[in-house]
Amino acid sequence: MDSDISRRVVAEFFGTFWLVLGGCGAAVLAAGFPGLGIGFLGVAFAFGLTVLTMAYAVGHISGGHFNPAVTLGLWSAGRCASGHVVPYIIAQVIGAIIAALVLWWIASGKPGWIPGGFAANGCFLTEVVMTFFFLFIIIGTTSKGAAAGFAGIPIGLALTLIHLISIPVTNTSVNPARSTGPALFAGSAYIGQLWLFWIGPIIGAVIAGLLARWMYETEAIVGTVVVEERRVTP
Repeated sequence: MDSDISRRVVAEFFGTFWLVLGGCGAAVLAAGFPGLGIGFLGVAFAFGLTVLTMAYAVGHISGGHFNPAVTLGLWSAGRCASGHVVPYIIAQVIGAIIAALVLWWIASGKPGWIPGGFAANGCFLTEVVMTFFFLFIIIGTTSKGAAAGFAGIPIGLALTLIHLISIPVTNTSVNPARSTGPALFAGSAYIGQLWLFWIGPIIGAVIAGLLARWMYETEAIVGTVVVEERRVTP
């Protein structure tokens, strides 16, 4: 498999993974959370945010299908190469299955878990995965092939989605500094948990950065600025 189709397949894998983890994760973890559940509107919003954020992050690589029906529909319309159809669909299905496994792992670690519950055992994994996707979206939306000048929109909405999914699990950090400041004033019990909110996000961020070195090549690692920017073409 050449490098172009490899990057396309990986883009479809992660796009579909994020769609399932984000949309279904919001439904399983946050929709029925006592007193603060996001409900049907929140879940619908979460699914929309997954597609929006990944469309900006990897749409310029694969077209941003994240759905076998979309791939086949675009193929029938002459908008998707025949050689991409099967690899895309395989990547999409695998991405969905692995996302469901990760969601199950996060949600089912607590004894007596039932759908709609969540688990403290999933906190570390949640911080790793959410920070990975936050960095993946940041790097993708600020890479050379992405829409110029709009990076701030999907980055901000990605953080919104991350909170929709993970507030019931970890109160959402994905930022060691954000966790450290309040913990210093909250007491020793919170300070004792800081290792998780440092190590988890750092692992997720570094993995995303290493993947980006291959997926976006040099465009992803030179001069990334996490704000809207105007690119000048020589």
